[in-house]
Amino acid sequence: MTGTLAAVGAGLAVLGIGLGIGRIGGQAMDAIARQPEASGKIQTAMIIAAALIEGAGLFGLVIAFLNNG
Repeated sequence: MTGTLAAVGAGLAVLGIGLGIGRIGGQAMDAIARQPEASGKIQTAMIIAAALIEGAGLFGLVIAFLNNG
């Protein structure tokens, strides 16, 4: 049973990561379309935010798998 709960936790973490990074990418494209001259700053902020989300999601995955025991 605990293996199933770990799999559900990992799935939720991956789902959250995907939704978060997808939303950042979409909003960044909207912002670049509105202000093309600011594309460099927007891309930099987007990459940093995506890395932070991915890092937090990775912690979620590790915790889900460590609680498997």
